[in-house]
Amino acid sequence: MSDPTSRIPGRRLLHAPGPSPIPDEVLHAMNVQNMDLADPRVDASIAACETGLRAVFGTGAATRVLMFIANGHGVWESVVQNLAAPGEAVLVPGTGHFADQWARVAEALGRVVVRTPWREGFPIDAEAVAAALRDDRAHAIRAVFAVHTDTASGVTSDLVALRRAIDDARHPALLVADAVASLACEPIEMDARGLDVVIGASQKGLMCPPGLGIVAVNDRAFAAAQACAAPRFYWDWVARDGAMNYQKFCGTPPLPLLHGLAAALALLQAEGLDAVYARHRRLAGAVHAAVEGWAEAGTLGFVAQEPATRSVSVTAISVPERIDVDALRTLARERFQVAMAGGLGALRGRAFRIGHLGDQNEANILGAIAGVECTLRTMGVPVGDGIRRAVRALAG
Repeated sequence: MSDPTSRIPGRRLLHAPGPSPIPDEVLHAMNVQNMDLADPRVDASIAACETGLRAVFGTGAATRVLMFIANGHGVWESVVQNLAAPGEAVLVPGTGHFADQWARVAEALGRVVVRTPWREGFPIDAEAVAAALRDDRAHAIRAVFAVHTDTASGVTSDLVALRRAIDDARHPALLVADAVASLACEPIEMDARGLDVVIGASQKGLMCPPGLGIVAVNDRAFAAAQACAAPRFYWDWVARDGAMNYQKFCGTPPLPLLHGLAAALALLQAEGLDAVYARHRRLAGAVHAAVEGWAEAGTLGFVAQEPATRSVSVTAISVPERIDVDALRTLARERFQVAMAGGLGALRGRAFRIGHLGDQNEANILGAIAGVECTLRTMGVPVGDGIRRAVRALAG
């Protein structure tokens, strides 16, 4: 294997499901000197981020957009601390690894967590959610915390069905969607889908470095935060709701990250969000076609069992336990210059993942598919013809 400090010709293709590649325009925007917080360019950068994010969330000017110096796990904690007091209950529908992690965060903070069952490779069971809410006759459950796209399995759940389940149960619980892996990759439509809170992060579809966690909060959820008795300081939505940049960030704003995010949002706006979403569908279709080809040899397969639920952001590919996933990833990265991800949680050692989100195009995707196929063949893993299928899918 090559020395990790040595230069490689060309560029290594980054196809983890996050962090994703950063466009040159974003890197250049971040490469500026710091400025004092009274400089009007600071407020202008924050305002550009807030406006651009509302468009990506699919919401209007009344929705509060709050940004934290944090990753997605940090904004999970902010949601818990603002919507339920210690001892109060939240419902976390089963989607796999990330739903389990969010539930563990809530439990660590002293909340009661109601879970619905998870079937590996399948989306959230909306009827199980409705049943759990109907059983909660005292309306003790404050909110439903739903992972939209589970990055570990590559499964995307139906947020409209979840909204319908809550309404059919006649339950007042707020609907909170984790869109970390889907934001800026497919339409979120916060207002149209009746989502009370949506969370995101900077390092995936938003094409920025890790470091910014984002929460979009509608009036109903903000009122719940105002009434919530949970002690909090850094994570407090109410305290951050103001005009001063120092107040918005509970201290000094992360200026380079904000400049980068403003540049990334400008790129998304210039391409057009509909075109961005169509590009993600097209590239995901090529990866899905490749996996279908590889699976013909009977060794590999999709973790997501229902084609309609397969994510436009990341594809998780199941492998038998005899295949060393860590060795596969190392060979792909060091010899064929394609960096991808392994399985998480229950899928650790049983899957690898190809990210196709953010600043990606057809050439990137075909290079990644070819590199992965070369790796599989080099390791002697039986596969069908994936790259040819991917080419056909992109050629229409």
